[in-house]
Amino acid sequence: MVDDDFTIKLTRDQALVLSDWLYHKMGTAEFDSLVNQDRAVWSPLHRIAGTLDTSLVEIFMPDYAGRLDAARERLLDSLGDVGRPPDEP
Repeated sequence: MVDDDFTIKLTRDQALVLSDWLYHKMGTAEFDSLVNQDRAVWSPLHRIAGTLDTSLVEIFMPDYAGRLDAARERLLDSLGDVGRPPDEP
């Protein structure tokens, strides 16, 4: 099997929100337990998290929280009802 690189394109908002989510979830008992069900998944998760951490200058900016909140709002607006609980307006 050939080990070719694979490219995934994300918007900056998607990358910022995913980076923050991974930062908060990786290392928690619940997340680690889920991933440990298929330990091979750690390899791409570490690659993705590392790439995001070294590519996003926003994570080091003093207004990071505001940028993250704005990115979340833009992504939520674009989702419409996807993932929204049935009882949430």
